[in-house]
Amino acid sequence: MKTKDVMSWKRAIPSASLPPGTKQSVKVSDEKLLIGRSADGLLFAVENLCTHDDGPLAEGELDGRELVCPRHGARFDIKTGAALCLPATAPLTAFPIRENEDGWIEVNLEE
Repeated sequence: MKTKDVMSWKRAIPSASLPPGTKQSVKVSDEKLLIGRSADGLLFAVENLCTHDDGPLAEGELDGRELVCPRHGARFDIKTGAALCLPATAPLTAFPIRENEDGWIEVNLEE
């Protein structure tokens, strides 16, 4: 008997368009997300605005497994969204992400 996938996965971008060490700003449904792949291959999906001052994280740097806000240098863990240094204290919202067999990266917006 086949079980149903309980999460609602949405296609975000083709896997081939996200090589290791890159990130892209995407809109999935009505959510503005930052989707990326660390240099060591870890996929991540987080909200695309810094929790300190709404700076666009897509314009920042991907440093290992950390996102750096381009405005004031706040750092966030790419997998959990945790704020790692000031001036940010609140975490980013992180979303479940996967790469499917059809060559797409998908995110789940319903947690």
